[in-house]
Amino acid sequence: MNLQQFRFVAEAARRGLNLTETAKALHTSQPGVSKAILELEEELGVDIFSRHGKRLRRITEPGQQVLKSIDVILREVGNLRRIGEEFSRQDSGQLSIATTHTQARYVLPAPLAQLRRQFPRLQIGLHQGDPQQVAQMVLDETAVIGLATESLEEFEGLVSLPWYEWQHVAVMPRDHPLAQSARGDLDLSLEDLSGQPLVTYHPRFTGRSRIDRSFAARGLQPQVVLEAIDADVIKTYVRFGLGVGIVAEMAMREESPDSDLVMRPLGHLFGQNVARVAFKRGVLLRQHVKVFAALLSERLAEPLLMRALSGDASHFDL
Repeated sequence: MNLQQFRFVAEAARRGLNLTETAKALHTSQPGVSKAILELEEELGVDIFSRHGKRLRRITEPGQQVLKSIDVILREVGNLRRIGEEFSRQDSGQLSIATTHTQARYVLPAPLAQLRRQFPRLQIGLHQGDPQQVAQMVLDETAVIGLATESLEEFEGLVSLPWYEWQHVAVMPRDHPLAQSARGDLDLSLEDLSGQPLVTYHPRFTGRSRIDRSFAARGLQPQVVLEAIDADVIKTYVRFGLGVGIVAEMAMREESPDSDLVMRPLGHLFGQNVARVAFKRGVLLRQHVKVFAALLSERLAEPLLMRALSGDASHFDL
């Protein structure tokens, strides 16, 4: 048996047992993949996959156990490479980050700039997606670290740690009735918002599920006229008069005091959201990853981070 066989089996499982897609992903031929898998099954004496003709139909019960072992082996092979990189190229390498647009646009620029000053030869790759995609990229080791608000704690294969809290805010032009009303110094209500056309996030992004649940609990139907994944887009359409925007508070940090838009906090309506940092279980972290985590938050400094990754997350409540 060899690593190539292990990679073929793991990729076939990842690609839904589609050998054509498996071969494309591994830049090889479909017959070569089939042959390698059959040879491994023959050597092990068990069928990893059940078949219908030449097609793989499902993963067998012994195949499930084989895949668990293969995952450990491939993860440790990756760790061996990282050990070599850590000691041979301590100030260089690559950092792949999976994150949502909101974090990439509003939160990461400052810590990434600091990281580059400490590791000037480091190459950084940002992979953007929705929270589910972020989690999957970390599991697939496309990225070594994942940053998002939703979903990360739902995956057993990830160690997910709280990063920071944030709330939604309502955004509107200065001359909007909700900004100019006599109630201007009071908290907005769900009834205030339900009476307005709303411009906010797509349901999969940036805490939108909390917004929907809050309206539903009050028996209200929000008038969402436009959905987007990008707060800058939301703010643009608010400026063109489409409605009141609901965005993450981070998206308003760059607005100047004399901006044409004003914001009103909505934490009392939708609660506090927790952005999280995730790593794949068992993956060795290079030094620049640990430094980057500490730049994100002092709570992610190396001693606490390594304690949490070893299984003790008792000190990571916000």
